[in-house]
Amino acid sequence: MSGVFQDRLKDCAGQVASCLDGALAGRGDVPVVQAMRYASSGGKRLRAFLVMETGRLHGVADARSVWAAAAVEAIHAYSLVHDDLPCMDDDDLRRGRPTVHLKWDEATAVLAGDALQSLAFSLLCRDEMQAPADVRLELVRSLAAAAGVDGMVLGQAQDIRAESAGAPLSLAEITELQANKTGALIGWSAEAGARLGGGDPTQMRLYSRALGLAFQIADDILDVEGDVAVTGKRVGKDAAAGKATFVSLLGLEGARARAADLVDEAVAALDAYGEKAEGLREAARFVISRQM
Repeated sequence: MSGVFQDRLKDCAGQVASCLDGALAGRGDVPVVQAMRYASSGGKRLRAFLVMETGRLHGVADARSVWAAAAVEAIHAYSLVHDDLPCMDDDDLRRGRPTVHLKWDEATAVLAGDALQSLAFSLLCRDEMQAPADVRLELVRSLAAAAGVDGMVLGQAQDIRAESAGAPLSLAEITELQANKTGALIGWSAEAGARLGGGDPTQMRLYSRALGLAFQIADDILDVEGDVAVTGKRVGKDAAAGKATFVSLLGLEGARARAADLVDEAVAALDAYGEKAEGLREAARFVISRQM
């Protein structure tokens, strides 16, 4: 990956961190707020990058798009806190640190996740976005859909149901599950910048669908080959649970080939933007080369 891409990724992450810190400032030092800060810190911030880079592609300044970027990161953080709970995936490590329910307790983790979800929608209402009311309303509506029972929550429910299914999921079923669980928020992120800029999100939708699936296949590969010291989370979980994954169905080399094909699809969806979209092309290549 080029240094330009890495610098932009870090820059977006820094801007979002400042935005979230500011949004939580003055809210006291009670455990639930501490947990919100903890859960929403760190990570790759790829979703935030997609919001801000597609925004820049459509003429939107970072000072405007960062609020939508912070919103999707708040939703993502909430989902991780809840997914890590004993009643869900029962994980003890996230981003190289103890999960929220272990550092505090389960009740605080539930409340911190709830509060991060609420915070996301309040961020989309900030005047600093300088967006017309109908654009803000569409961002709120579409994020609710992507995060809820039409998207991420549905995907998590499908994942839980699959654990007790009599037979492993098929490739088509896994693809649908992951399009909901992982792809819906990635899709929203890529489209948000276009919406803020008054553009047509159609090409961003094509780009993000391929990107989201490639991202998940890369996650499945990391669960097999990753190093916990690098990934910051437990590996080998899927095999231990007997879950069907892209790797279990396609094999490692087949999964790598499918992810590479999807990256090519994502890159091709950006042809109309020319060199201006190079950052997004780099992002697509990044998702299958990352080690965490």
